[in-house]
Amino acid sequence: MNALRALILTAAALLGSSALAATYTVKPGDTLYNIAQKANLDPAQLLHLNNLSSSTLQVGQKLNLGAGGSSVGGGSSATVGSIPATPVSRSGNGNTIRAAASRYLNIRYMLGGTGAGGIDCSGFTRAVLQQLGVSLPRTARAQYGVGNTVSRGNLQSGDLVFFNTMGRGVSHVGVYLGNGQFANANSYNGRTMIEAMTTTYWATRYVGARRVL
Repeated sequence: MNALRALILTAAALLGSSALAATYTVKPGDTLYNIAQKANLDPAQLLHLNNLSSSTLQVGQKLNLGAGGSSVGGGSSATVGSIPATPVSRSGNGNTIRAAASRYLNIRYMLGGTGAGGIDCSGFTRAVLQQLGVSLPRTARAQYGVGNTVSRGNLQSGDLVFFNTMGRGVSHVGVYLGNGQFANANSYNGRTMIEAMTTTYWATRYVGARRVL
């Protein structure tokens, strides 16, 4: 009887611990960022929990959300299937986007640069979005091919905004911050900075936007 009781107690303990490990199955439209936000995790934490070296996800992929994900959706269940398949609204996450961009402000512009010693426009957007769990291609033209198209009237914080500054298609990219502002590596001013998209220069060169979060 003692052996049976010990077996029952062991099984109960195992079940209890597994209930704390929330999991989520990736659906079409999901990104590492929106899953992390719903699970109250940092994108970096989600990467670490799943031993991921890239933010690229596959539909059907199961993610471990750890003990912290058990309260997703406001309930006590470890199942988090209530996370929407479409990108979540980030109206309340503007500060998060601005903080990520601010880490790379006032760095000198350098064509081909990717770090604190010098950075160009696509290097800047790549560095900012990487903090949010999104991996972007290296060039502005390539970044214009990822994510989903967004109309100018529906821009949200974190959207990539693109411009034609050389007269031959997409040649510049920045990160939209909300309220008509965007952060970018400006070659004319020689540094990364926040600007208004409504200025004549940017308004007349605007090409479009892509949503990657």
